[in-house]
Amino acid sequence: MKRNRLGQSELYVSEIGLGCMSLGTDKAKAVSLVHEALEKGVNFLDTADLYDNGLNEEIVGEAVRGRRADVILATKVGNRRIPGQDGWVWDPSKAYIKESVKGSLKRLQTDYIDLYQLHGGTLDDPIDETIEAFEELKQEGVIRYYGISSIRPNVIREYAKRSGIVSVMSQYSIVDRRPEETVLPLLAASGISLIARGPVAKGILTDNGVAKMPQDYLGTSREQLTDIYNRLNELRGERSLSQLAIRYALADPAVAVTIPGASSLSQLLRNIEAADLPALTQEEVEAIRAISAANRYEQHR
Repeated sequence: MKRNRLGQSELYVSEIGLGCMSLGTDKAKAVSLVHEALEKGVNFLDTADLYDNGLNEEIVGEAVRGRRADVILATKVGNRRIPGQDGWVWDPSKAYIKESVKGSLKRLQTDYIDLYQLHGGTLDDPIDETIEAFEELKQEGVIRYYGISSIRPNVIREYAKRSGIVSVMSQYSIVDRRPEETVLPLLAASGISLIARGPVAKGILTDNGVAKMPQDYLGTSREQLTDIYNRLNELRGERSLSQLAIRYALADPAVAVTIPGASSLSQLLRNIEAADLPALTQEEVEAIRAISAANRYEQHR
């Protein structure tokens, strides 16, 4: 599988990674899926401390035991559980980041994290303090590099300007083209890579997409989504719709890796097989863009 450099780092990631959030809580099944992904050339695994209350990190840790050097592990921090309270609170403080990483290391059964990501962020955060936490962890050898996971252009702009991030994780697909307006050009100019999550848009852009069609998706109605779905099927050729969607997300040079999730072996293999398909031609990219709306961020600009 093709590997791309992640930003200005020394990390070379498989162009198709695995978003581990959808693996589920059946540990044996989930570990088996991760092992299959690794056998097929995937080397980038993305998890987070809040997925299934840490169980997802434990599963990933179990799956990579004995082959840690072959894997690029990415996890996230910033959502804090308060004992006795439901849900999570946002905490990007230096103290919490430096404490929380210890739990992630233990669950992942490793002594370092390749890519540690801030799991959100606002302009009201103590951004300099947050950056300082990541930089110290890097100097201590606990993490190799850091990035952010955000769909807020104003936050992304601040971190691109003020920090040493190598990546931004953001939702990006044929039906969510918001990063094309400001984020992707900014990252390209800054030498920062996009990690594209949600390339198949919660299953809309799959062969079974009709069954998963919502009434509305980011302002696009069910009727409009169905029209896009039908027109994409007319031009996908021998590819599955999900493979076309994954190749679209990879068409922008600022995208280093896309991380479709998978909860079954068939889903996993279909996603990974997109790596064996040729890149989209410029004509195909333009045809897809003529079908879908060039939506934009209305908030956090």
